[in-house]
Amino acid sequence: MSQQSKSSQPDPSFSTGEHLTADERLFMPPSIIERRAFVHTDPWRALRILGEFVEGFDELADVRAAVTFFGSARLPADNFWYQRTVDTARLLGEHNFAIITGAGGGVMEAANRGAQEAGALSIGLNIELPQEQEVNQYVDRTVHFRYMFARKTMLVKYSSAFIFPPGGYGTLDELCEVLTLRQTGKIGAIPIVLMGKDYWSGFVDWLGATVRAEGKIGPDDLDLFHLTDDPDQVVEIVLDNWRNASLEQLES
Repeated sequence: MSQQSKSSQPDPSFSTGEHLTADERLFMPPSIIERRAFVHTDPWRALRILGEFVEGFDELADVRAAVTFFGSARLPADNFWYQRTVDTARLLGEHNFAIITGAGGGVMEAANRGAQEAGALSIGLNIELPQEQEVNQYVDRTVHFRYMFARKTMLVKYSSAFIFPPGGYGTLDELCEVLTLRQTGKIGAIPIVLMGKDYWSGFVDWLGATVRAEGKIGPDDLDLFHLTDDPDQVVEIVLDNWRNASLEQLES
């Protein structure tokens, strides 16, 4: 025998003589304490999370071709990889790719700066942090997030390539997540490019000598990404993949 859902079961108040309908209970004003408490409950958080996804989808729905840059927020403007990121983003922008970042400083600022120099759309997906992260001055379009996983979804969903100049824990987290999405087939053959051979070589060597050697990843999983120092090669990788994807769409 099937059970009734909670929403379809009679309310106990009907058996006590109160006879309040669902509408009457809806319009009964809660106390200030109850109102304040509700915004800290999981149902309210679920609505906020849904709202962040809706806003992200709405703001980025017109983005056709974009490249996402991940990397350290701590990189100063006089760092070699700051300028190399500016150059790479500018070259991609000149090929009509929008540039998406996490909206902060360092590598993110450099990528947004390169986009603006090329006249390309410069997008920043900002996140609420314990120390307030300010949106860098080179962002044209900003979307604000409270929840990291909602922001990560938007950083991935609208991108045709992922570029990783040097970064720290956050960059490693994002890199491993993107690699996992590729490995498990959750996203297509979207290029993942690590910029900085000296910086990333220790990580890549460890993946091969330890992780792959012990069977924790497959024999071909190191082929999921590219490693380069050259902005022109990054552009070539992105364009080649874009052309191939376009041809596949035409043939399908």
